[in-house]
Amino acid sequence: MSRIIFLNRFFYPDHSATSQILSDLAFDLAGAGRNVTVVTSRQRYDHAGADLPARETVHGVTILRVPTTRYGRRGLIGRGLDYVSYYRATWHALTDRPGLVGPNDIIVAKTDPPLLSVLGMAAAGRSGARLVNWLQDLYPEVAVELGVPLIGGPVARVLADRRNRSLRAASANVVLGDAMADRVAKLGIATENIHIIANWTRDDRIAPVAAAANPLRYEWGLADKFVVGYSGNLGRAHDYEPMLAAAERLRDRPRIAFIFIGGGRQFDEVARQVRVRRLGTTVRFFPYQDDAVLNYSLSVPDVHWLSLKPALEGLIFPSKFYGIAAAGRPMIALTKPGGEIARLVEGHGCGVALDPADIDGLTDTISGLAGDPTRAAAMGRRARAMLDGHFSRARALALWLALLDNLG
Repeated sequence: MSRIIFLNRFFYPDHSATSQILSDLAFDLAGAGRNVTVVTSRQRYDHAGADLPARETVHGVTILRVPTTRYGRRGLIGRGLDYVSYYRATWHALTDRPGLVGPNDIIVAKTDPPLLSVLGMAAAGRSGARLVNWLQDLYPEVAVELGVPLIGGPVARVLADRRNRSLRAASANVVLGDAMADRVAKLGIATENIHIIANWTRDDRIAPVAAAANPLRYEWGLADKFVVGYSGNLGRAHDYEPMLAAAERLRDRPRIAFIFIGGGRQFDEVARQVRVRRLGTTVRFFPYQDDAVLNYSLSVPDVHWLSLKPALEGLIFPSKFYGIAAAGRPMIALTKPGGEIARLVEGHGCGVALDPADIDGLTDTISGLAGDPTRAAAMGRRARAMLDGHFSRARALALWLALLDNLG
């Protein structure tokens, strides 16, 4: 039986979105009898100084954690050094460690750090293994759109060329949706080597919780509120300004509360803006919640919002989409009009999709849902039905098993 070797900078017990997705898949594959190894770092996404064990076996998965620098997320230079040290340590593990990877094994390269597929291509070529690229985003395009310093022009073209070579060299490229599949196909990648497998959430653990039965609503002082929530990482790909603008317009509606649960690069700036705009009684913040209470925290909002800057459509797919649906809550999608996310939300009747510039529409939508709980609840039920029918963890595992077994 072919061994499956996953490459990603974060893995269990880290709680970041891509780590959780990888952890779910690796454990599910091991549970289905596959031989699985993960080559990862000793860090956690939110704790760069963590020193996880260099090697252990968890739920049948062999975890090899390589040593890296530990500068964490603050500062581009430090983050770049973390990337480079992971590349080097992973390369040495794949090429110098006898028996880790051999002919006909399968290397599955994710996208943290960026361009990990290039390393995967080189390691696969040297060992005779097959390469599968699991694309959570498309780099350097994301960096260019976000204006990351030094990534643009000739540098971006060189990076994209190397990335494209690794896509062509792969036995399969797994993308998250139709829009990303279209983007990859336009790079000249054969359509038969592009496989759409959406991400998922832990839908066996996350289920709708009624507001009256949710202890966090009471603990957080939200029992009598209509809650508009954001849960998860608030990064540079997400535009918070429309929601703060709506909160300003609704500040005289004390029953409507806005909450942010999680963290991310933009959290501090959002908190500063809330202070500057004197929205402290309208907008509140809570940290990431443990897995044990995730079911309750995702069910606190009466409606969630998610955001993806329109230019990033097809380059990223927000993973919080699945958690919102699992919790049976409606969603307000602030993203590209007519894009894939908007089509899903509108097509399944599980929320409202709006142009991020449409503050009037956003304010009216929140006000309307606050005044019509029956409509909001119906949207939430359709969100869960959409997840069960199209984006369940079991369905994703079946697709991954079929793909990997066909290669093996």
